[in-house]
Amino acid sequence: MKSGNWFASLHEALLSEDLLEVMGDHLITGGINYRETCSFTVDDGSKYGYFISIYRDERGLYERPIHYTRG
Repeated sequence: MKSGNWFASLHEALLSEDLLEVMGDHLITGGINYRETCSFTVDDGSKYGYFISIYRDERGLYERPIHYTRG
């Protein structure tokens, strides 16, 4: 089940923004709890890293990730 900004799996949500490669070894195992936001910075070689934030709602759907280069 996916439509626009909501995805049934974490994998689908990350793929929607081409973030699987960016995350590398920082891939979230076990998913994210319901009604939880997971935010972190990945070392992408830049001075301040790359920020990624993913939310999972009460239905278990993952919102399209927010991401940008910090700095």
